[in-house]
Amino acid sequence: MKRVIVVHCWDGNPEYCWYPWLKKELEKEGVNVVIPAMPETGLPKQSLWVPFLAEIVGKPDQETILVGHSIGCVTIMRYLETLGETEQIGGAVFVAGFTTDLGFEEIHNFFETPIDFAEIRTHLPQLVAIHSDDDPYVDVKYADVLSEEMGAQKIVLQGKKHFSGSVDGEESCTILPEVRERVINMLKD
Repeated sequence: MKRVIVVHCWDGNPEYCWYPWLKKELEKEGVNVVIPAMPETGLPKQSLWVPFLAEIVGKPDQETILVGHSIGCVTIMRYLETLGETEQIGGAVFVAGFTTDLGFEEIHNFFETPIDFAEIRTHLPQLVAIHSDDDPYVDVKYADVLSEEMGAQKIVLQGKKHFSGSVDGEESCTILPEVRERVINMLKD
């Protein structure tokens, strides 16, 4: 069964920014969409978020697409590092993804060990990295890092900031067609 699991941002929730819109749009296409409320969202911890995601995913397969937003992308990478040798998902879409703690002590716990890009690639046949040219938190250079290290198709949009909303003190991004389009393409493959 085709399914999409959306891992929200730091301080996010299933009803935040573009997540409900994406869920509705993909469900119109017959896709099962889950947007779990991650534990202790105000202070994300790898030790809680990764096992929680693993429980939500259950058995990974080619019909599973993971969509991450901000720290949700890092959670997906750390989850993929835990998979067995032959386990794969169908693909992932990262929105405002990054590979360092960006100077935030609160999320440093996700970066106590180096990200194993080579290991992640063995479990991830397709990756799209969507960034904004004016993100106040995640420099657009991370689109290049994800492209170089993980073979991501990079998409840089103009003026979308952190693709979020009130939590980040910006006008809410409630529609993100680029994510919908990439997920649909991945599910067709």
